[in-house]
Order: sequence, then C-alpha cells, then structure tokens
Amino acid sequence: MMQRPKNRAKISCIAIDDEPFALEIIADDIRKIPFLELIGVFSNALDATIFLNETEVDLIFLDIQMPTLTGIQFLRNLAVPPMVIFTTAYEQYALEGYDLSVIDYLLKPVPFERFLRAANKAFELHLLKMKDALKELPKERPFFFVHAEYKQIKIFFDEVIYIEGLKDYVKIFVTGSHKPILTRLNLKTIESKLPAQQFCRVHQSYIVALDKISAFQKTKLLVDKLEIPIGKRFLEVFQEKYQQK
Repeated sequence: MMQRPKNRAKISCIAIDDEPFALEIIADDIRKIPFLELIGVFSNALDATIFLNETEVDLIFLDIQMPTLTGIQFLRNLAVPPMVIFTTAYEQYALEGYDLSVIDYLLKPVPFERFLRAANKAFELHLLKMKDALKELPKERPFFFVHAEYKQIKIFFDEVIYIEGLKDYVKIFVTGSHKPILTRLNLKTIESKLPAQQFCRVHQSYIVALDKISAFQKTKLLVDKLEIPIGKRFLEVFQEKYQQK
C-alpha cells in the first residue's frame, strides 16, 4: 500500500477506473503535474473504499460507469468525501456530478490541457482549505516561568491581574487564585518578562494588566473592586497605553 505523502503543499490523490488503458493514461497525467501526488490506482470502487478507510486522500479521479459499484454510488456512500473529479465517456451524468459537488467533469478522451485545468481547480480549493484549517488552529497562549515554592511555576500572561513589588520579592496575582505567587525577583526584572502592550508599570510598587482595569482616575485605578495607586511619574505613559487599548 502506498503511504500518504508528507508534503501537505501537494494534493494526495487516487485514480479509479475499470479500464486498464484509461487508468494508465490518468495515472500518467497525474505524474506530469508537480503539485499532485499519486498514492493509489484502483480498477474498482470496492478496493478503493478499503484504501480510503485506512488512508486520508485529498482528491479522487473517478470513473462513473464501473461494474458492481458505479462511481456515483461509490461517492454517495462516502461519509466525508474528498475532492472529486469525474472522468467518464458519458455526458449524461454531468448534472448529477454537479449535485454531488464534484470539482470538475472530464469527458474521455481527456486532453492533457483540460486535465491540467481541472487539477488547477482542485489545487486552488486545496490551498483555501489549508488556509482555513490554519485559521481554526488554537493559538498558543504565551507564558513565562518564575521560581516559587521550590519549583518553576508556569504563568500565562493573560491570567496575570497585577503584580506588587516588595523590595526583593514580588507578588503575582492571577485569575482563579486568591493566593498570590510569591517569587524572589524585583519589579524591574519581572517587568522585563512581560509584553509591553499588555502590561504597564503604574507605580513604584505596581504593574497592572491593562485589560483587567475597570476604571481609573489620575491618582488611582480599579481592578475589579481593588484600588491601585498611580504614581505621578507613571501617569502619562499609563494614560497613553491605556487609551490605545
């Protein structure tokens, strides 16, 4: 059994046709196109069905008139069909192919130029699917580590509410915990770990997550119901950052 290619910029495809000569021509045309990767050829739809149960395929070049199981019957039986290009000697199935949302409908004998146009359609759709799949991937939540309680603790930036400096220690207050994380660092060092667009030093002793602020005045701000002082020398930078959010 041929394995699925690792290069996802290419389209993995199979060809199904009960006529050996027609199958050979389709396979040869596929091999001429750099972005197609032929991973299987089948003379009947039943063998192809077994293959698809074990292997993911992007595109099928599918004959319609075949014994035992026609191409249309085969396609209707697929729970999640890949892209399909019909290759047939019969025009009368074109409307049915449209109803089945096939990529293209090629009439035999198929000139290579026409075959290439159909392959290009599939490639454009494949690239769109890949782009959409990337958009749906969960974004990695950025984080940092601090040493506390004799271990390295992972803290996600979006969970930090505010940080309070205590000489050589800082208290890191995070969502979902009433107890702050106490670590031996000064406020300047912890500030260097934080993304500047998300956090702001508002006082000699405080750094605040900008998206956790509910209100502010010139001398103080509110994080939920907690008041945090704003130092005079930090006010201008804070206002500029906060108003850009």
